[in-house]
Amino acid sequence: MKQFLLFFTLLISAIAIQAQENLPTDYLSKEFHKGRREAFRNLMPANSVAVVFSYPERVFSKDVNYNFHQNPDMYYLTGYKEPDGVLLLFKEPQGVEKYTEVLFVRERNAQKEIWTGRRLGIEGATSRLGFSNVYNGSDFNAFKIDFKKFDQIIYDKIPTDLEGNKSGFDLFGLLQIFKSKAEITNQNEASIKLFSSITNALREIKTPEEMNLMRKTVKLSCVAHNEVMKAVGPDMSENEADGIHAYIHRKYGAEGEGYPPIVGVGANGCILHYGENNSTKMDNQLLLMDVGSEYHGYSADVTRTIPANGKFTEEQKAIYQLVYDAQEEVFKICKEGTRIQDLNTKSREVITAGLIKLGIITDPQDSRIYYPHGCSHFLGLDVHDKGNYGGNLKENMILTVEPGIYIPANSKCDKKWWNIGVRIEDDIAIKKDSYENLSVESPRKWEDVEKMAAQKSTFNDMKFPKI
Repeated sequence: MKQFLLFFTLLISAIAIQAQENLPTDYLSKEFHKGRREAFRNLMPANSVAVVFSYPERVFSKDVNYNFHQNPDMYYLTGYKEPDGVLLLFKEPQGVEKYTEVLFVRERNAQKEIWTGRRLGIEGATSRLGFSNVYNGSDFNAFKIDFKKFDQIIYDKIPTDLEGNKSGFDLFGLLQIFKSKAEITNQNEASIKLFSSITNALREIKTPEEMNLMRKTVKLSCVAHNEVMKAVGPDMSENEADGIHAYIHRKYGAEGEGYPPIVGVGANGCILHYGENNSTKMDNQLLLMDVGSEYHGYSADVTRTIPANGKFTEEQKAIYQLVYDAQEEVFKICKEGTRIQDLNTKSREVITAGLIKLGIITDPQDSRIYYPHGCSHFLGLDVHDKGNYGGNLKENMILTVEPGIYIPANSKCDKKWWNIGVRIEDDIAIKKDSYENLSVESPRKWEDVEKMAAQKSTFNDMKFPKI
């Protein structure tokens, strides 16, 4: 029996540590992450330490968790994609070994890896991520570090809604150890503000490696939007359109979507963050699709609004053209040096004037009723990425340009405008004297949208049994 148990244990271990084959080859390199740590360290004040934690796992239902999504800052600085991790970054070399960084990771566990997947462990984090000082999370408590000797401890806001698994070195346990070692009783706003300041400054400017991933995630999102334009019809459901996006994203290797897809027809398109996507028919209404893939951590954010029957009505066309005009005017000032707030100001000026001309409003202040959001946000590892929104545009920033108009039923205007919701959203990279539209491959002009809608899609010929 003992021999059998030994054999079984060895078999489990062998299966658990098998290397996964046929993986993508365009992940960010360990050199990229090392460079980001160096850039972070350069912005740290003297005699300081930064502490970065993985995100927690979250319950989907009973004993089933959501697919884990790493803290973007942890991924940005390490490439580590597992929960229960801690990164320590030091401004100055520490100890006799003169180390400047330490990574704590989930411990290898052959039996658990059979159920929940492979873990890097110390060896994997050393070889794949390029760290010299790696420990298991269970070593964090015994790790000798005197936080009191540092003038500044830099960390992000600590979550307060966690429950531990009693191991003592899950995220809850690691946070408790950190707070005890650093003698933290309340969130230190100065530390959190400094962490945000550093990560905002770094992540708002994309490196060439990040630009490559952003171009890919946006391009494949455009392919998905175009395919829905071709496949759409009055009898299509919102869920079906959502599914086409999801299929194409995965066909091109995306891990999923960067945010919950918004696929709303008619009145649903007037709900900014509509998420049910369960209308069974589109009829002859407008379909607003705000859907972007997530490719190797980087999110696209593309919105297209299309007529379900392939042709805009005159009222739909008028609203669509106004949103398009606003976007075009914003594009003209998208270059280094422009104040980010000016993008919002310009888009609102155009839409306000257009709504007055169409007779939808008389008071300029009422444009906020039908255009209630801003025009732009940073884009990258988060769909609403980190950056300094009070500053100016800089080369290699990536932002959205997304004016919109939403006129729900019972609005104080002519009924012919009711239930028309239009948003056009593109992802742009800022250059010195201009911009690059990363989502240019999906049509924006109403004439080009209709031309795309007249084409046939592969999905039109797909037949499934009735249920």
